[in-house]
Amino acid sequence: MSLEQLIINCKKNDAKAQSQIYKLFSGKLFSLCLKYSKNYAEAQDNLQDSFVTIFKKIDQFSHKGSLEGWMKRITINTALQRYRSVGVFNIVNEDQIEDVAIEIDEEEISLDFLLSIIQELPDRYRLVFNLYVLDDYSHQEIADMLDISTGTSKSNLSRARLILKEKIEHYKVRDNSQSL
Repeated sequence: MSLEQLIINCKKNDAKAQSQIYKLFSGKLFSLCLKYSKNYAEAQDNLQDSFVTIFKKIDQFSHKGSLEGWMKRITINTALQRYRSVGVFNIVNEDQIEDVAIEIDEEEISLDFLLSIIQELPDRYRLVFNLYVLDDYSHQEIADMLDISTGTSKSNLSRARLILKEKIEHYKVRDNSQSL
């Protein structure tokens, strides 16, 4: 069955079509949920909530752009909704923001290590870091999505980078001392 036909059938609440859509996209969407969740269990909850919303709003899919892109947006918004209601973001003065660069030697640091230290970031820093660095949202888009100022977005990104830089430097020092 074509993707177009699956969408038509999902609009008719066809459970088989919904199951097919889930099988096609759950892996990619779960990876996205992991980026925006504190842990594996929360990511699973976010994935389930996302698909509930996707199937509830499938009539709103206008075929402008890809179904996958539309579903990703719903998934990100579902995960972020948990944080909006808790108020994990601090309002800051833009003058306090410093730009931090992170140097990563891909031969010294594994992707698993990077993902694990990103996952350890406090919520407000992890969310902004993921949205800006990994998903290419602008600070204005992030501010709108999270109901914060662009200054807060920039500050949280800067602090996330600073924490990651410190963890990477600590890892390099520890790794070098163990190899001696």
